[in-house]
Amino acid sequence: MNILITGTSSGIGNSLAREYLEKGDRVFGISRNFSDSLKKYADYHHLSHDLSVHAELEQRLRQLLNGTNALDRVILSAGVLPAINDMRDTSMEEIRRVMDVNVWANKMLLDALFKLIPQIHQVVAISSGASRSGARGWNVYAISKAALNSLVRLYADEIPETHFSAMAPGVVETGMQDYIFSLPDDERFPVVNRLKEMKRKKQMKDPREAAADLIGAMEIAMQRESGSYIDVREL
Repeated sequence: MNILITGTSSGIGNSLAREYLEKGDRVFGISRNFSDSLKKYADYHHLSHDLSVHAELEQRLRQLLNGTNALDRVILSAGVLPAINDMRDTSMEEIRRVMDVNVWANKMLLDALFKLIPQIHQVVAISSGASRSGARGWNVYAISKAALNSLVRLYADEIPETHFSAMAPGVVETGMQDYIFSLPDDERFPVVNRLKEMKRKKQMKDPREAAADLIGAMEIAMQRESGSYIDVREL
């Protein structure tokens, strides 16, 4: 299969890339940095690009995908987490930054891909339970993931020949959780205290385990209505 994944430098995106490569698939990865863990794979093709920078994206994708006429799966895994805080204490500058990366960069990427590639079978956007819970502290992260869910639904209606889904992987031990664990306890944000307790008790999924679960869920997603939001924990 031909797989394109964003956010391959670390976390879930990196683990997804390795899972596919070890199955013998060809992976096109996009991230700001090139991970040493992917250097050994001959079928890994990398584009170093900051997705918040929209200039030249289509041209650089054309170079990355030269000779590729179809993508079996596009996985939108890149994203950023703002500081845990109340909305009223979150600056408009921070809101714009997070929305740009978590939502609008995905729109720009999809628009470029559908111009360049005649056939794209499936698109999966990595969402979050925060898109539904709206728990205090998630601020613009929750908003951006809810908007991503809506973006997926809109594209599903516009491009019926491609299957779309937004998928929440559950709680995964990534750099995001390391940041949350470093925060002091704060009674305003129960979600932070709960996640810190999960990390202490080693109740979070390893990224490789989460990647394997996601790949299985992506197959199941094809049986669901295009544009659906899917929480892997509920499958």
